[in-house]
Amino acid sequence: MQPLPQSISSPLTSADDLDLNRRSLRHPTATTKLDTASVLTLDDDVSFRKPAVSSAATASDLKDPKVGVLLLNLGGPETGEDVEGFLYNLFADPDIIRLPPFLAPLQSLVALLISKRRAPKSREAYDSIGGGSPILQYTRAQADLMTKSLKERYGIEAKTYIGMRYWYPFTEEALAKIRDDDINALVILPLYPQFSISTSGSSLRVLQEEFAKKTDLYGPKKMFHTVIPSWYDRPGYVKSVANLIQKELDSFTPEEIAEGTSDGQPIPKHVLFSAHGVPASYIEAGDPYKAQIEDCVERIKALLPSEEDGVKVHLSFQSRVGPVEWLRPYTDDVLPSLGEQGVKNLVVVPISFVSEHIETLEEIDIEYRELALESGITNWRRSPALNTDPTFIDDMADMVADALNEPSQSITEACVSNNVGNLELQTVSNELEITSAGVGGVGFDDDLAYRSKLRKGELFNGRLAMVGIVLTVLLEYFSGQPLIHFFSGVSL
Repeated sequence: MQPLPQSISSPLTSADDLDLNRRSLRHPTATTKLDTASVLTLDDDVSFRKPAVSSAATASDLKDPKVGVLLLNLGGPETGEDVEGFLYNLFADPDIIRLPPFLAPLQSLVALLISKRRAPKSREAYDSIGGGSPILQYTRAQADLMTKSLKERYGIEAKTYIGMRYWYPFTEEALAKIRDDDINALVILPLYPQFSISTSGSSLRVLQEEFAKKTDLYGPKKMFHTVIPSWYDRPGYVKSVANLIQKELDSFTPEEIAEGTSDGQPIPKHVLFSAHGVPASYIEAGDPYKAQIEDCVERIKALLPSEEDGVKVHLSFQSRVGPVEWLRPYTDDVLPSLGEQGVKNLVVVPISFVSEHIETLEEIDIEYRELALESGITNWRRSPALNTDPTFIDDMADMVADALNEPSQSITEACVSNNVGNLELQTVSNELEITSAGVGGVGFDDDLAYRSKLRKGELFNGRLAMVGIVLTVLLEYFSGQPLIHFFSGVSL
């Protein structure tokens, strides 16, 4: 296989600084389905299969490749003023709240009402970490350093673009920049190590829709593109996470290590991988996320000291929302349990996050740390997110270089092989709930709450429940009173 040419015509640039002064509410493009051929209805009893052969084209086939790298991420409000607009974009997206068809015209109104009601509480959470999310700042730094690594280590000159799902710079803006720069070799890299229908899948649905609508701009004759759908098993990524954990393990003092076995606990040091949760129904629908998280943890664990060497590893899931079952065990259940077992020394690892944001800085560092201390875990450590770790940055560059020289995987192929579109998205009753820590974080869009074999009676009940919730929200908003107020005089 021929390597990518060492001299590429497009100049080396840093990540584009998109205009972040626009803070108006924005209703993102609704993206809930793949192309018609890739969607199953609730009555279908067919499962998707991974394509037998991916497209054989590589960037090396291009005579004059102009390389671009599109980094996909969730996005987040940069200031307190952005919070309401960010929440509006979340709830205006049918992937987050799916209304019955006859209520669909109310989508924007419902999003407006919910975002206004939730904004004060969410703003408090962001105020506790400095007033806004640092996710864009870290993503830009990652993009700049990755571009530099590509140039220095591979001779590849590339332009990087950032496409956020729910806040500036939006994916559509990044695509416009890519077109303006005449990029003809595009590597699409979701910044989620493990694939989930709700994270990478959601971002790829946006791209799939744009590419399907504009084949003259993004078709194979116009642009080579390839997707890196997941990369949790790459040695560079695994090593970078393990190195950060080891640094925290090494920070325990001899006195703390002695304390770790003073309360009947035979192992002095413990590591808790806290992954962002998703509803259990996602996994039942074919989401590979849980299996990839477990495999990822085992790979990292292999590089850490064993239980015989005084380190025990645990896995839990955080940020659950609403009444439905999410992946277990929950982090806020595991921490008290570890305390009861006499654990004193704990390193918490945010395994599904590559940069600091609300779930690490507020939920883990404030809420979970307080819970751990209350539970008797006296010596708390938190492994930082990867951020700009040099080993991680070089592995990002390695991923891009590999992708350019390997057979491509199209957006549709990546979605189908990971079961995106494996069921008809539909209404569930808990999507109007959001925690101050989650704020629509990874995995929040609970639009896949039932499998494709869902009975139609259950579907009707779900839609009926959503109607009730929408009416409740409207009533509470326009009356200025909670619903219970209207029943306060009723004797039971």
